[in-house]
Amino acid sequence: MIEAIDKIRIYGDPVLRKKAEPVEEFDAELREFAERMAEAMFDNFGVGLAAPQVGVSKRIIVIDKSFGEAENDFMVLFNPEILETWGETTMQEGCLSVPGVYEDLTRPERIQARYRDVDGAMLKIDADGLLARVIQHEIDHLNGVLFVDRLGTVKRQLLAKTLGEMAKEGDSS
Repeated sequence: MIEAIDKIRIYGDPVLRKKAEPVEEFDAELREFAERMAEAMFDNFGVGLAAPQVGVSKRIIVIDKSFGEAENDFMVLFNPEILETWGETTMQEGCLSVPGVYEDLTRPERIQARYRDVDGAMLKIDADGLLARVIQHEIDHLNGVLFVDRLGTVKRQLLAKTLGEMAKEGDSS
């Protein structure tokens, strides 16, 4: 049984560093959990959220399809994986699990990914721009990677004190 969502896990929480387990059962409980994840994402003004960020080590992500323009317009991807990437672009990223930290990060500009929907059917998505970025960011979470891990050495050194303080708070969660 997947537990209730009580908070967004913060940098330093060990669940954020685990590789999430695949979803194997597609049932009403899973759909309800995905809806609660979407509520948590909207309540925290996020555009994407991965299950590890709410303490559940499962390969589930939710994405605000409207990117803040409409409430409850979201998509759910179970067991997503990137198949192909094209180009690259640099944009500023932030993360609900690394509050207050925003940095420019280069990622592929376009992606093709596959995932399962709420019924377990395999689907593909071609995405570019912000949607491609959010999918990549959230899949990183499923692999125990945070966007700050992808920053260059100098940027990480400049953030070391902030992240160290955050880690102490996140680990005591």
